Amino acid sequence: MKSKNKKAKAICFLGTGSGVGKSLIVAAVCRLLWQKGIKVAPFKAQNMALNSFVTLDGKEMGRAQVYQAEACGLTPDVRMNPILLKPSADARSQVIVMGKPKGELNAKTYYTHYEEHLKIVQSAYDSLSKEYECIVIEGAGSPAEINLQKTDLVNMQMAKYANAPVVLIGDIDRGGVFAWLKGTYDLVGNEHRHRIKAFLINKFRGDISLLEPGLKQFEEIVPVPFLGVLPWLQNIQIDQEDGVFLKEIERQDPNATIKIAILRLARISNFTDFSAFLVEPDVSIKIVTYPYEAEDADVIIIPGSKATISDYKILENWGWKKALHKFALTGKIIVGICGGYQMLGQSIEDPKGIEGSIKDIDAFGLLPIKTVIKAQKHLRQKEAVIDSFNIFSPLLKRLKNNPYILNERFIKVKGYEIHMGESVLINKKNIISLFQDAKEDLGVLKKNPYIIGTYLHGIFDNDLFRRKFLDAIRIKKGLIPIKTISSLSKFKISQFDLLADWFKKNVNIEMLIKLIGI
Repeated sequence: MKSKNKKAKAICFLGTGSGVGKSLIVAAVCRLLWQKGIKVAPFKAQNMALNSFVTLDGKEMGRAQVYQAEACGLTPDVRMNPILLKPSADARSQVIVMGKPKGELNAKTYYTHYEEHLKIVQSAYDSLSKEYECIVIEGAGSPAEINLQKTDLVNMQMAKYANAPVVLIGDIDRGGVFAWLKGTYDLVGNEHRHRIKAFLINKFRGDISLLEPGLKQFEEIVPVPFLGVLPWLQNIQIDQEDGVFLKEIERQDPNATIKIAILRLARISNFTDFSAFLVEPDVSIKIVTYPYEAEDADVIIIPGSKATISDYKILENWGWKKALHKFALTGKIIVGICGGYQMLGQSIEDPKGIEGSIKDIDAFGLLPIKTVIKAQKHLRQKEAVIDSFNIFSPLLKRLKNNPYILNERFIKVKGYEIHMGESVLINKKNIISLFQDAKEDLGVLKKNPYIIGTYLHGIFDNDLFRRKFLDAIRIKKGLIPIKTISSLSKFKISQFDLLADWFKKNVNIEMLIKLIGI
């Protein structure tokens, strides 16, 4: 079936495998085209990721396409990622179609819906294509998986539908990049091979002159030119969608005055909740597996999880239950977001086995809440107000004597909810609502020991709250507050431009523009 709409030009970036850098390269190209004044949008037909986002209209999409949309100066739109697969326990994935959950399926069952999903993907693409001058398409994994090619709607099939030239990306850091490129080129099959118009090597380290003879030899073997060689990306912060890249939000600085430890979960989701701390000069971030690694932390954060009960059991086996109680009593601040919030409670029940085979557990027992996992998924963006006096007075004994913390006392925060559990407060003693104008089920604060739990993803993306939170910790430690508000949005814009510069310096832009035909 051919696309009925040929308005938008398109280019497709595929990879020789997962993790070769497709997402960030698409973001770089999106930013580059946006800088040239081209109305551009990203598109990934099918994405597998645990890092997701909720759009303004309450729909869920992959975080990478959110980042790419922002690089285009756009509000994220679920059409940019019509199918999202969120791996869960027991070798299944939750299938999100056009932003709404459609159930949990194993891989074999999922592929029986190929024709249905293909129509959805093509319809989403056509709709975007009517509104933009150029669509930058991202593939998934490898187009050379010969056992999956007949039902692969995200790689060569998508390039064919969009009539898009393909740039094939290889990761040289893993070794064997020429064999990887050649093997992929050969295995895509005669029907699609002619669509591969350029190769692009990513993650190069060293002297480019040593690689150049190999590039020339390879072009004699395969009649496809190289678009460029991208050096290893350094000192640019990007939103990643895969927990494999969790280390990239780390910043271990022995001189930092505030140390934050984030628990590594097997099925961690939305770890971008904490990348905002990278804009703050006084923060060190460490991803930890075992309790001893958090001994020097001021703040311990339990992030979200796609398999909360399963991840909790792993943490319990590693000794975190006893450790968190000890850490709380010795004055460390403990924060749980979404699945982490549920884990901080008394119990989690999953009577219908939505997450897996374990039906109920006793949790960490640090907050007086009980959670029941239900089929109905909460998806919405949310605004709420935090009262600085209520939130920080339990942390600081003499808050009234600190006018800075009380200045701009009421802080408006924005974020989003993505959860299938409902949490109920069972005891209000020593507990207050985290948000002045929202129900307690959105988040609570335990005064002593000081523990925060919330369903609001992105709470630390709010600049004023993030700085006040950090400065309250500084005051608690006897340090002078910094007060300077760092802008996360300005930081992101600067990173988009750096990403585009990195791409422009190392790629034949004239060839790229000619390939797209704009």
